[in-house]
Amino acid sequence: MKQKKTAGAEAREVRKKSPEPESARAEIYDWIQCIVAALVICVLLFSFGLRLVDVVGNSMYPTLENGDKVIVSNIFYEPKQGDIIVFRKDEYREEPLVKRVIAVGGQTVDIDFDYGVVYVDGKPLDEPYIAEITTEELDFAGPIEVEEGTVFVMGDNRNHSTDSRYSQIGCVDVRCIMGKVYYTVFPIKNFGNDYGG
Repeated sequence: MKQKKTAGAEAREVRKKSPEPESARAEIYDWIQCIVAALVICVLLFSFGLRLVDVVGNSMYPTLENGDKVIVSNIFYEPKQGDIIVFRKDEYREEPLVKRVIAVGGQTVDIDFDYGVVYVDGKPLDEPYIAEITTEELDFAGPIEVEEGTVFVMGDNRNHSTDSRYSQIGCVDVRCIMGKVYYTVFPIKNFGNDYGG
């Protein structure tokens, strides 16, 4: 008889220790709320602040390669010399273009194609990021003063890049800029490469 009481008491203790079904449901509900909130935040960030953009072509080689996926943001963004940006020029190509800002409004750009040197406001640019010196003129007839509200852009793969030297692109209106490139997320070998500057 004593053993039965002990067994019954143990069963009651186990029942007390195991979580009530209601508290388990509440915990699941909390988890669902957290997951939904995280998804909403991600959707808002990617809709209004961050974008994932594919690099098309090799005009930014060696910095970026064809097929790279990069994170772009335009939150509180003001273009600066040296930034890598993504912009649209629908009359030239439907896909977004990725280039480097060489000069902003009010600056003057000139290029010495014999020596491959790019000058901004009369000073040669230090460009350790380029694949080779700039020898392709395209339609460039400098010096060019960059208008306010526009930027002059070039690819890092200078002789294989269609950029502001080409009349169909020219200086890019800042309203066409989708944002600045901050990180590479694909391929894995380039994951996390930081272009924040």
